[in-house]
Amino acid sequence: APAPEGPPTVAEATAFVDAVDGELKRLWQRAARAGWVNQTYITEDTDQLSAAAEETNMEYLSRMIPAAKRFDGLKLPDDVARKLHLLKIASVLPAPSDPAERRELAQVAVGMQSTYGKGKYCPKPGGKGLKAKDGKDCLTLQDLSNVLASSRKYDELLEAWTGWHAIAPPIKEKYRRYVELGNKGAREIGFKDLGALWRSGYDMPAEAFEADTDRLWTQVKPLYDELHCYVRSRLRDHYGKDRAVKDKMSGKAPIPAHLLGNMWAQEWNNIYPLVEPFPGEASLDVTKKLKKMGAVEMVKLGEKFFTSLGLESLPPTFWDRSLFTKPEGREVVCHASAWDVTYEGDIRIKMCIEPKEEDLITIHHELGHNYYYVYYHKLPVLFQQGANDGFHEGIGDTLVLSVTPGYLKEIGLLDKVSNNPKAETNFLLKQALDKVAFLPFGKLIDQWRWDVFSGKTPPSEYNKAWWDLRMKYQGVAPPIERTEADFDAGAKYHVPANTPYVRYFLARIYQFQFHKALCEQAGHKGPLHTCSIYGSKEAGNKLRAMLAMGASRPWPEAMKAITGQSAADAGPLLEYFAPLRTWLKEQTKGETCGF
Repeated sequence: APAPEGPPTVAEATAFVDAVDGELKRLWQRAARAGWVNQTYITEDTDQLSAAAEETNMEYLSRMIPAAKRFDGLKLPDDVARKLHLLKIASVLPAPSDPAERRELAQVAVGMQSTYGKGKYCPKPGGKGLKAKDGKDCLTLQDLSNVLASSRKYDELLEAWTGWHAIAPPIKEKYRRYVELGNKGAREIGFKDLGALWRSGYDMPAEAFEADTDRLWTQVKPLYDELHCYVRSRLRDHYGKDRAVKDKMSGKAPIPAHLLGNMWAQEWNNIYPLVEPFPGEASLDVTKKLKKMGAVEMVKLGEKFFTSLGLESLPPTFWDRSLFTKPEGREVVCHASAWDVTYEGDIRIKMCIEPKEEDLITIHHELGHNYYYVYYHKLPVLFQQGANDGFHEGIGDTLVLSVTPGYLKEIGLLDKVSNNPKAETNFLLKQALDKVAFLPFGKLIDQWRWDVFSGKTPPSEYNKAWWDLRMKYQGVAPPIERTEADFDAGAKYHVPANTPYVRYFLARIYQFQFHKALCEQAGHKGPLHTCSIYGSKEAGNKLRAMLAMGASRPWPEAMKAITGQSAADAGPLLEYFAPLRTWLKEQTKGETCGF
């Protein structure tokens, strides 16, 4: 269309943004349908269909974002100004205006995710190590993750870790090109690089946002360091029969990455039996009971928590159209995700559910996304997102904080609950292995990418920079020597999938703020870690009001609506874990803490 003549007007800006909102909804619906089919049925054809839809989105946004600059500096109604702001940051992967480069970027983006989704480790036939089951030759990420979670054999853990990380080197060259093209697209719409664009989605300057995440990390780092010190000492006791392994964890040594129960050492709850403070107290393991449940039954258990707050039941289409278990005979991306395919309430989850506690927690997390979709899907599509992306990630996790031992007993997943200091310590340590252990990982992934996007980390140092940050923040090291022939960042889904990650760090902070506020609304008295809002309609009303705002207002206003505060604060997290900190300090006397 020809450029409008004369100075811009409020009426023109309003008409422009309304037209863009309508067209974006149509394009995003098309891309979501293509993406759903691609991730639940990976083939060359579905890769191409998904890439074509993404390319169309990129092309449209590459025209509309520059066009929106016409209205810069114009005094506009709040809702129009907000939509224009959200339009400018609407794509986490803006494409260059050149059609050939745009097509290449779309294909590279889908190709990286497809390579990841099809990744497998195939042990040598007749070898003494890991073996595939059920007549198969290869092990999937799910198979290998189960080994990391349950095996206590050092060499078996090492094989599972190295086996999965071997899927990533083929992604490295694609990733290098993705960075080049993504940065070019970001510069064309006015950002220094892709990282600067990502950091601009938080209603503050990008530099201020980075400083704020540093502030939050400084608040929680002492607690993480105490947890790391304790866990390292217990792992050293367990694996220390081998002198070489013991030496690896002596003094201020980092923890080998394959010993923490998770492929990326991001959450450590799977090693709880190795570090349990007081064995013999009432068991906190619900997996035994879950093994008697089917996948749908587990999801219904999650839904029951939300409906107990007065939120509505999930629609029949959710149960008909979701993917709950890994299908036989076709490739799927098993990484759990929540969807609204139409931006009109066609909500689904995609997940390869197994009957274990970790998956029950993930179900609550994904349903948190779905309930956000439920309550804001009638808003303009530019407002159909969390107040910021950390809000979206934090909602389901907030409810998980109410999955207390008392609640688990009430719904029949625990037989008995002990109310004594030893049981309390067990519970809080188990929570910390999830919530606290994750914090540095949640921060460092985007720190690595911001440095890659800015050029501070060149392709020749991708892997070195990755492990430098993992050492700096997590105190974790690779179990075997790594080189630049490896691409270990690419073995984590969110990197090849182009999904910003600092949202998860924020969510771990926000959820404790949300939890404290909702507990107060529910009338809870007593320590924060004993609160469950299950069944509280008062808490549900407060939660619903915040969900319904979507992104229509800056996130500090949404934060204030639920907590009464307008800033992020790790204080409630530290309050929750205060009794554990006292115990950890006592346990690590004489240890050389730090890394």
